[in-house]
Amino acid sequence: MTREELLRRAVTISLFTWRRAGPDDAVADSDRKGWWGDCVPAVAGDRIGSRLWLLSRRTLVAQTLQDAEAYAEEALAWLLDDQIATAVTVTAARQGNDRMNLRVTLTEQSGETLELNFADTWELINGV
Repeated sequence: MTREELLRRAVTISLFTWRRAGPDDAVADSDRKGWWGDCVPAVAGDRIGSRLWLLSRRTLVAQTLQDAEAYAEEALAWLLDDQIATAVTVTAARQGNDRMNLRVTLTEQSGETLELNFADTWELINGV
């Protein structure tokens, strides 16, 4: 497997594994989701996934796009912490009334950049 394939897989898991909701996150019921392995992390405070799932009850407006970018950057911060990347940039773009695309740009230690595009992220978040 190439480095690009490994990074793509790691970013996909980080974005689309649902991280447990924080104590201040509004949830519709008592299900705060989250991966069970986060209960016993190998590194204290280490968590897998993103909170993008929290957007599923929202409408696709500018604030939702900003929150999607923030949640994605939070989920990918480990790439910076582990010095796999020197920069991570996430851009959420609305396409039409019911489509959101995410673009993740990673700058590696070598200075090379890798751009990953996730089309129709809104559909993934909403399980449509």
